[in-house]
Amino acid sequence: MLKKNEGNIDRILRVVLGAALILGYFMNSDGAYSWLYLLGIIPLVTGLIGSCPIYTMLGISTCPMKKG
Repeated sequence: MLKKNEGNIDRILRVVLGAALILGYFMNSDGAYSWLYLLGIIPLVTGLIGSCPIYTMLGISTCPMKKG
């Protein structure tokens, strides 16, 4: 399974942004570039699973450090 590398705020923002883009597709599905709204699937899925492949490749993590 993928290692979690997104903090709570990052995950919430991704889910909200992804959902807004997908909603935009359904509200404006007749436009010439409306398919671009479907790119909202990417932040939605990464926000839901809590892991971003690009963060993994770059060695980035927004998860809070565990104390101990």
